[in-house]
Amino acid sequence: MKTYNAVEQKQIRFIVMGNVFCSEYRIHKRFDLKGSSHGRITDKPREEIDETTTLKDLDLNFVFRLEQSWFQELKWQLDRDCEFLEAEGIMDYSLLIGLHFRDDHSVDETESSPRDTLSGKRDMHDDDTHIPRGPLIRLGMNMPARAARMCSGKSNNSTPSENTSEISDVILYFGIIDILQDYDISKRIEHAYKSLQVDPTSISAVDPKLYSKRFRDFIHRIFVEDT
Repeated sequence: MKTYNAVEQKQIRFIVMGNVFCSEYRIHKRFDLKGSSHGRITDKPREEIDETTTLKDLDLNFVFRLEQSWFQELKWQLDRDCEFLEAEGIMDYSLLIGLHFRDDHSVDETESSPRDTLSGKRDMHDDDTHIPRGPLIRLGMNMPARAARMCSGKSNNSTPSENTSEISDVILYFGIIDILQDYDISKRIEHAYKSLQVDPTSISAVDPKLYSKRFRDFIHRIFVEDT
């Protein structure tokens, strides 16, 4: 887009992105996850946290259990996306996740599994005569899952331990956001400065290769195959 005035002309580039949480379902919890730990906790007092609060990595207390086909598709897509971002020198991106707890019953339930959809993705129902009801299901949108509450006291870098007595049926919405930050001089300075104070691997500002690996490792720990 170009804008003009009497003094100068200036070219402006902008990107329009979709809303990950554009849904008829109520979003009960939302998380912004980077895979880092330093400072990755909400600064709100517990009593002030509500459904509009965006929580962070150290606030996360769920492991998400996905049906096998969705789990494999997520792994494949996550690897492709991170490889691309790493090749472009991009870092500091996040996985934005929204949870709708299905016992809310605010609208009719979606199908609990994938089937052929407009996006060409599979559904877990193979009966071609079945007529789907509810919103379109695809990777990152209206996705059925089970959320197992994690035991407390776990490190962000350890394998989460599930409390199997607390498992909720949820609908997930997620997508990678903030994909425009490259590892420029300001991020390099931030990395050098913070590395003097804390573990360099715990901060968000790291080089794209390390960022990509850490991000993928973290996401692969919180999304697991349902058995």
